[in-house]
Amino acid sequence: MTKGFTIWFTGLSGAGKTTVSRLVEKELRARGYKVEVLDGDVVRENLSKGLGFSKEDRDTNIRRIGFVCELLTRNDVVAIAAAISPYRAIRDENRARVGGRLVEVYCECPIDVLAERDVKGLYKKALRGEIKNFTGVDDPYEPPLSPEVVIESNEETPQQSAVKVIAKLEELGYIYMKEAP
Repeated sequence: MTKGFTIWFTGLSGAGKTTVSRLVEKELRARGYKVEVLDGDVVRENLSKGLGFSKEDRDTNIRRIGFVCELLTRNDVVAIAAAISPYRAIRDENRARVGGRLVEVYCECPIDVLAERDVKGLYKKALRGEIKNFTGVDDPYEPPLSPEVVIESNEETPQQSAVKVIAKLEELGYIYMKEAP
């Protein structure tokens, strides 16, 4: 029987957290693991409805995601969190909350690439000062100091990034290695 664990995807908006987390979810399900994805946008609409974007509200949102990850991990489910989670201290708090069974995945991508990818034009508006408190522009994002996996989404395909995450999970012994056909 396998133990639960949490995969925590962090990075700026548009860096690939949701896309890669869904690919990892698909692979883990194909290998027979119980998996739940907690996507930041979905959580904000449901579990954290009514919270704003102040530091306190962002911390509350990320703590709520961490609490659910703790419950899932404790019940032998693979919890995948995909949320900007801009503050290092709260991410570290959540690592401790799930008993250290957390694999942090940093989705790194330069702002100029994110602005080009952004179909809603939010980065361009934030860079022009039309949107205030935008994470990574005029609100801080604290990159992880030593994540288990770094994804460079401007240089890797989502599939290549997902393979990196799966390989790290195998290396850490959280999942079984896939047998060759």
